[in-house]
This record gives sequence, C-alpha cells and structure tokens, in this order.
Amino acid sequence: MMHHIAELIVNVIVSGIFLYSIVLIFFYLLIGLNSIGETREYLHKNDFTDYRLMAASPHAPTVSILAPAYNEGATIVENVRSLLSLYYNNLELVVINDGSKDDSLQKLIDAYELEKVDFFVNSRIPTKAVKAVYKTRHPAYSKLVVVDKENGGKADALNVGINIASHDYIVCIDADCILEHDAILKMVKPFLEEGKERVIASGGVIRIANSCEVTGGQLTKVHLPENYWARMQALEYIRAFLLGRMAWARLDGLLLISGAFGAFDREIVIQCGGYSTHTVGEDMELVVRMRRYMHEQNLPYKVTYIPDPLCWTEAPETTRLLGRQRNRWTRGTIETLRSHKIIFMNPRYDLLGALSYPYWLLFEMLAPLIEFVGFVIFLVLAALQLINWHTFFAFLLFIIFFGYLNSIFAILMEVSTYNQYRRRKEIGKLIFAALTEPFLFHPFVVWAGIRGYIDFFRKRKSWGEMTRRGFRKAGTQT
Repeated sequence: MMHHIAELIVNVIVSGIFLYSIVLIFFYLLIGLNSIGETREYLHKNDFTDYRLMAASPHAPTVSILAPAYNEGATIVENVRSLLSLYYNNLELVVINDGSKDDSLQKLIDAYELEKVDFFVNSRIPTKAVKAVYKTRHPAYSKLVVVDKENGGKADALNVGINIASHDYIVCIDADCILEHDAILKMVKPFLEEGKERVIASGGVIRIANSCEVTGGQLTKVHLPENYWARMQALEYIRAFLLGRMAWARLDGLLLISGAFGAFDREIVIQCGGYSTHTVGEDMELVVRMRRYMHEQNLPYKVTYIPDPLCWTEAPETTRLLGRQRNRWTRGTIETLRSHKIIFMNPRYDLLGALSYPYWLLFEMLAPLIEFVGFVIFLVLAALQLINWHTFFAFLLFIIFFGYLNSIFAILMEVSTYNQYRRRKEIGKLIFAALTEPFLFHPFVVWAGIRGYIDFFRKRKSWGEMTRRGFRKAGTQT
C-alpha cells in the first residue's frame, strides 16, 4: 500500500515537472520567433531614418537624463563626460548625488567647475530633502545640473530628478553606465512615431562593459569580459534583451524596462506617483504601475523596446556582488507582482493579465523556488530508490541541450545583427560559457534567488552596496 502511494506521489511530481518544462519550452519558442520578427522590423525601419536631422532639430522632443549616483567616485567623472557628449540638441543632464559617502560630489565639483545656485524644486513627488543644486558657468557644461540630497535610495533619488527635470521625457540611467553617442536619438524615436497609442516608456539593450576599453568617457573598443562571471552575464544579457525583451515588446506584454537605461513620458510618471521607495525593484514596479494606470484610465498606449546596443554597464565580477544583485532582483520581482496581483488573469488588463503576469509569476518569480524544491525532492527520491534513471537522464539531457540551443540561437542573433564581439576567439569563448552555464552559473543564480526569498520573508529591504572597479582605460590592463 505504501509503495503504491509513493509511486503515485512520484508520478504526480514527475508529471508536474514535465508539464512545467513543456510550457516553459513553448514560451522560449514563442519568444525566439517573436524576437526575430521584431528585430527584422526594427532594422528595416531604421534603414529609412536620418538621425542627423533629429539630432540638430530644435523641434525634437526635449529630454532630461536622470543619473542617480551613490559612491560612484571611481567612474563618475568619465560617465558624466560621456553623457555630456551625446548627440542630441534638446537635452539636460541631472546627476543626483544620493548622500554619497565617498568623493563623488567633490570630483564633480572639481571636474566641471560647479557652483551652488538658487533653484526652486517643484516637489510634485515627495522625496528626501535636497541639500543643494549645482550648475556651472562653463559653456561646455551648460546642460549639467548636479543635485546633492539626503540619502534615500535609488528610487528617491530618481524622484528628485523627476521633480527637478524641466523637459517632457526623462531617460533614467545608472551612473556607472556609458551610452553610445546616438543613444538618446534612438530612444526618443518611438515617442516621435506614436499614433493613436501613446508611448509611455521605451527601453534599450544593455551590454556588459567589463574588459572593454574606455577613452574620454567613451567606449572605444569592445571586448568579451575576461572574468568568468561577467562573461556569463554578457551571454545572459544577450538572451534577455535581444530575445526576451524584444519578443515581449512585439506581443505588447513587456513588464520590465531595465533601471540601467529607460525612457519615460514624464507626465505619466508623475501622474502615477513616480518611483516607489517601498521596493528594491523600482524599475519593474514603475512600468507595471504605469501600465495599470493606462488600462484603468482606458487610455490607448504601448511600451516599446529597441535592439540597438546603446548602453554599457559594469557587471559584478565576484560571487559576493553577483549574489547581492540577484537576491535584490528576486525580492524586487516578488514585491512588484505581489503589489499588483489584481492583474493576474484579470480580463480588464487584456494580454497583461492573461499572459505577461502569469509568465513572470511562473517562470521568473517562482522559477528558483521550483528548481530548488525539485532538487530537494530529487535527492529524497534518489535516497528512496524511487527514480527511473533511464527516464531521468533522458529528460535531463533534453533540458540541457534545449538550453544550449536557446543560448546558441541568441549568439547567432547577436552575430547576425549587431555583432559586437567580432573576433572568432570571443565567439568561441561565449559558446564555451554557454556550455558551462547549467553546471556553474545557473545553480549559483538559483541559490541567490532562494536567498532572495529568505530575505523577503525576513522583510529585509537593504539594497546591498555594489563596489565598482572602474572602467578599463585604452592601452591598459584590466
């Protein structure tokens, strides 16, 4: 009797895992096909766009770049220089020093000849106190505004930037990012093309800058990261952005625009109350809240994404920092989906409730938990000798090889479109990284996700400091 019950439990568990895997594979195929279509359509439209006219036009949309900075002294001067050199006419740069403990503010003051100015802050979104606002008389830096404020976290710093910004659209970035010269031009293009549907947000591809060469705040030579953990993230970002985000944008079901680089309609952001300071996943939460707002107001809208590699950021190179980052991402996802659970399978929210939210719930938020529980169950069943090993290894090999195919497909998409890693040696290293992922990188990410669950239930709200090494200068070693 007990033996039959045990067999029944095993069959139910195996069937559940099998069904979960089949649905996930279906989504991966759907994402792959849609990413091809969306990327081709974007490249075709891009052939007929003259960005030079947009760059010089006084009628182009006005844009405020918001760059929150906390202890970014290692890269802050170069990054600001990079942002000031962007090809765009109607632009202001607002750098928000969020109570840094290092010399970030002083480095900015010295490098850009900043002086305190009287500045009225229209606090439409409540924030921590603003200590001072700095500008310069130097004509080359006239677009720069630096704000010094009490520490309140990234979301609070961005809200200060939203209050201070004077332009119609805001581009929110991380202060450790380096943008391509034409990044803003390409990011505002979807807003210019809007018809009946109002474009409320637009995202761009993020790439890993580790081991790349930087001169004068500009990326001069692209290299595949030499560090293993950063290299794995380079592969992961290609999959996530070139495939995942592009496909969800085509389906009009995108729930996330990376906090490292995203453009938003400032009016809608303010009407939604700005960034939430009650979550560590403020980037995802804002997009979901903006989409909810537009649905609930019965306003036609869309959220777009473009495949150009416009933004380069420094990725964590140690398991300690990478673990903190993934822990935070997990907590942010849980907090966002929990706050907006009304969307789940709610016909009022159309595809958002029927497809996007369920996908994020099952295959993003719950994925590390399901994998971890599945591994524990596997150990128990193996100890009880209740596993059909032929079936197990066949299923395991199928899943591993499907994962390899997904990664190889992402690499082929990269090579056939923007081809940032042009040396065969680097493509070979990227493929080798994909082969090691199921045995090293992925288990670590799952464990970091489990730690995120533990910290969520312990109600930990900490962001976790991310120490920067700084970028590689041209002609030097990393």
